[in-house]
Order: sequence, then structure tokens, then C-alpha cells
Amino acid sequence: MQIMTTPATPLDVEAAIAHLMRFLSVEGVTGKEANIGAAVSKALKAVGVPASAIRFDDANKRIPLPTETGNLIVDLPGTKAGPRLLFSTHLDTVPLCAGAKPKREGDRIVSDGTTALGGDARTGVALLVVLAETLIKNKLPHPPITLLFTVREESGLHGARELNPKDLGGAVMCVNVDGQLASELLIGAVGQENWEVEITGKASHAGVAPEKGISATLVGAIALAEARREGWFGKIVKSDGRGTSNVGIFGGKGGTVAAGDATNVVTDYAYIRGEARSPEAAFATKIAEAFKTAFAKAQGEVKDDGGETAKVTFTHKPAYPPFELAKDSAVVKRAAKALGILGIEPNYLFSNGGLDANWLDKHGVPTITIGAGQAEIHTIKEYVNLTEYEKGCRLGILMATLED
Repeated sequence: MQIMTTPATPLDVEAAIAHLMRFLSVEGVTGKEANIGAAVSKALKAVGVPASAIRFDDANKRIPLPTETGNLIVDLPGTKAGPRLLFSTHLDTVPLCAGAKPKREGDRIVSDGTTALGGDARTGVALLVVLAETLIKNKLPHPPITLLFTVREESGLHGARELNPKDLGGAVMCVNVDGQLASELLIGAVGQENWEVEITGKASHAGVAPEKGISATLVGAIALAEARREGWFGKIVKSDGRGTSNVGIFGGKGGTVAAGDATNVVTDYAYIRGEARSPEAAFATKIAEAFKTAFAKAQGEVKDDGGETAKVTFTHKPAYPPFELAKDSAVVKRAAKALGILGIEPNYLFSNGGLDANWLDKHGVPTITIGAGQAEIHTIKEYVNLTEYEKGCRLGILMATLED
């Protein structure tokens, strides 16, 4: 076994890669994290973490989707005085990773080409285990540390949202591992507002008496065209804010379907779901409200021969809050200092997608997100860059052991 060591960051690289290979081979798509949770618990015990320090919370009981297990939380006692640090990542992968068969090809780990790999965020899962192993094996001085492995990140950041902040032990800052390059420090991310609308029209024979019907499909189409015309669709730049929006589902919902799926029936029901994102929570809400206005306008434009309009029920609610850390905040300065020791220039980024960091920051723990080699995520071309994975591991170890 080859062991590479620097004075600042002792690291058994091949052991770190072995952990990653093992976790990549354990299935655990979003909502079904029991097996990977068990594998991580077993690995932690094997590297010297007492069983009493490992527990699962009950966040899954509060998640509005079936979820096998709660978040995995591990408390490592400090070997020196100092405020508690939190290191986090997520256990779950996207469904495309089911059945992944990882293999090493030079400085990469790849799948067999039929599935995604799961480097998002099994690189983080492995890094947190490597961190625990390195601290224990090398008896490195460090303050109290909590390791957090969340569930259902990929399907709505649910594990981070539903955790009890008291379970974080009063951590003053967090390092979240869920990115590609070690040099990329994600210091903020947009917030998201989800919206949905149900349109109930009136069915009629489209050939015999179309005028007696109220087309739910037409109401939806007019509304979306109106939102786009007013500058609220796709990339949005207004005088008072910026953001993005998108429409996902346009069809039926659960057991509710239209009167018929034939072209000779005026559609009496349509369900549409979309999202709005912005660095400002209030502006994300404003985008959703603009869609609500567009649907109300469309409602008035589509009538039957008696002047009746469709019933339009539009609702929206926040999915996750935005956040942004100052570059002189403690956790950002700590990450930059660690990168400097590694000879890496930090690149500060703001994410247009949500992260567990959004909710961890909301829970009162300023959170920076670092990368550890995941690439081409959520595709069958996904791979892990092992050079970046090693850098990420060293960065994590440094952030855990730096003097304040």
C-alpha cells in the first residue's frame, strides 16, 4: 500500500481511494439510504469511531416522502479546546446511479457506462470517513467535530431541512463536501420557490360543440406565453432583481386526469408545476406571483359560449432559502488558509442550484461547500477525478486541524 504524506496533511491515499470505491458500489438512491448508511457506520467503527458516537436522527419522520432512515450524525470529541466544527455531505444518489459498477481507470473512477456513478456525493461520504480515520490514526489535534451525512438531498434537500439544529452540537461553522474542484469554494446559492397550478375547465366534443367547452390546456398555454412575454420565463433580469424560472410538469396529477386523452375532447383538466430561483428570497416569490398573475389573465381569456371561465387554483411556497457568506467570514477564511497551505488559489463561486448548505446556513451554521472530484454528475459519463479527490481530502483534514 502506497502512503503519501506531507507535514501538513498526512493522508493514506490508497486507503482513501479504497473507501471511495467501496461506497460507490453501495446502492442508495434518494429516499433509500439505509444500506449506504449502514456501510458508512461500519466503516467508521472500523477506523476507530466508537459505536456510541454514531447515531441516526428522526428527520425521516418529518420528510413528506417515504424515506428509509434519518440523517447519520457522528460526534468526534476534541483533542484540544476550540469551537465545534461541522463537516457534512449527503448519502443519497440520483436514481440513474442504481446498480453502479465503479472501476478505476488511471487517475479516474468511472462506471461501466450503463449508469451514472454516484460521485455526487459519495466523494463527500468517503472524505468524511477518511477525515475521521486520519485524525484518529495520526492522533492529530483537533477541536470537537460533528460529521453529518444527510438523506434525500437529491430530491429536495429534505434531510438538511428537517434536521434538528440542536443535533449539530453548537457547531460554529460547516464544511459541506459536494463539488468538483478543491479550488472552488461555494460561498452562496440561490433560493427556490416552487409553484403549481390546477386548471379545471369543461369537457365537450371538440368537433360537435367546441364552444361549449373550456380548454384547460389553452388556459395553461396562454398563461405560459404571457409569462414569457412579460419577461418572467427562463433567465430573468429586472430592475429590482434577477433570477430564473422553469416549467416542469404540464399534464395530469396523480389519479386526477382529463376527461379524455383524445383530440376530439376539449380538455377539462390540466396540472402544471414550475419553479422560480433567485439570490433574493423576495424576488423568487415575485417571480412566482408573476406566474400567478399570468394564469389569472389567461383564465379570463378562455370562456365557453355562456361566458363561464375555468377554475384556476395557483399555489406557491419556498423550497429552500438563499444565502451568501462574506469572504471575510470565519469559515471562508479558514478554507482559503487551508488552500493556501496546499498551494491552491481559491475560486469563490455562487451556485445557481440549491445545496444542503442553504439549510445548514438557515439553521445557524455558516457553511462553505468544497469539491472533491465529482464530475459530469447525473449522467452516464460521470467520473471521479482522483487528483481532485486527494486534494479535497487534504483540504478537509487541514480545515479540521488548523489553528484558529
